[in-house]
Amino acid sequence: MSAPIKIMAILAERPGRAGDLKQLLFGMVDACRAEPGNLRWDVWQDQADPTRFVLDELYTDKAAIAAHRETPHFQNYFSRINDIAERSALVLDPAKVA
Repeated sequence: MSAPIKIMAILAERPGRAGDLKQLLFGMVDACRAEPGNLRWDVWQDQADPTRFVLDELYTDKAAIAAHRETPHFQNYFSRINDIAERSALVLDPAKVA
């Protein structure tokens, strides 16, 4: 049995894109959470900077991530995100998790 995989992405909205990042992310929530192999897909907003968000994603395995990246909602996100936000992402294996 393979271990779950977490993706953490920090996204900072580019100047002049007021609300575009929030709209894009919130528009993906239901579709991402409904994907087979998705265990978590949460959007967090920075208290100090409301134009900065963190995606907290958890998938059952690499195949679930690959399937996620083939969905229309991810393809739409990926085609737009670099115009809307600066993005930094980590793909993580469990080290010591509950």
